[in-house]
Amino acid sequence: MVKYIVKRLLLLIPTLFGVITLVFFMIALSPGDPARVMLGERANAEQIEELRQELGLDKPLIQQYGLYLKRVVQLDLGKSIATGQKITDEIKVRFPATIELAIWAMIFATIVGIILGVTSARRRNSWVDYTTMGGALVGVSMPVFWLALVLIMIFSVRLDLLPTGGRMNIRYYFEPITNYYVLDGLIIFLKTGESKFFISAFQHLVLPTVALGTIPLAIIARTTRSSILEVLHQDYIKTARSAGIKENRVIYRYTLKNALLPIITVIGLQFGLLLSGAILTETIFAWPGIGKWIYVSIGARDYPAVQGGIIFVSTFFVLINLVVDILYSVINPKVRLQ
Repeated sequence: MVKYIVKRLLLLIPTLFGVITLVFFMIALSPGDPARVMLGERANAEQIEELRQELGLDKPLIQQYGLYLKRVVQLDLGKSIATGQKITDEIKVRFPATIELAIWAMIFATIVGIILGVTSARRRNSWVDYTTMGGALVGVSMPVFWLALVLIMIFSVRLDLLPTGGRMNIRYYFEPITNYYVLDGLIIFLKTGESKFFISAFQHLVLPTVALGTIPLAIIARTTRSSILEVLHQDYIKTARSAGIKENRVIYRYTLKNALLPIITVIGLQFGLLLSGAILTETIFAWPGIGKWIYVSIGARDYPAVQGGIIFVSTFFVLINLVVDILYSVINPKVRLQ
């Protein structure tokens, strides 16, 4: 097992190297001068050139790439042009918001998706199956930004049930404990009995969770249905049924367990993709995470921030894939033997 993990970790190196290289040259060759953006339109040529030298933008592109690669290896992603703060510090502040949203969206997508997939498989070719899979197809095809706006229109504007954005009611203030607001609110409730922080944090999380989790929900539902149907045709399932074992036990004890591999694959991949999909969701719901920060940085031509954010999200994505590979060997002994 240890040998397998080390081998997989070594394979991540060329992947991350390719990502860093691609991101650097895409950003560096994009139109716009970061120095001019930072100083404003009123800056003269001497001021712009001085800042370009300070940022190293006057050097040849290959030399810039070499210096940047050296800094990244040292875990130094540079400084934001817009704020002057270290990129790593900016990520530390915003990552808890993004990971909290991604975790809740994945929990929502996994639970509902598996339930719908199992239900659809058990009632194959019925109206329940057609309705569920039709809804899943609509969910996969639905743009995240459109769904987010519809949710805001219905539940915030028309019904006035949920807030339109942010992580907490602006009238409330508390000192974050973990920077995961729902967890912080729960801790405060357990310590003091004050529930308003937990309720507010949870209410602000509902709409972005649904908007972000709808597409992975649909994919998980369709994958679960296909995987369940494939396992149901196995001989040992027919034997279990002929032995008089109850259908619920056959489905949840034997079938679902052996159908988990493709489902876990989809869950792992979708969780990594949630971080990239969070850019639109966080922007629409004013969620102060990495996605919204990258979006604002793109508009401000803050190249170091965009590079650092994309590299961080990409690294997180490939690490999630590594975790999924390891889970394979835990769930299925055949993978260990191979």
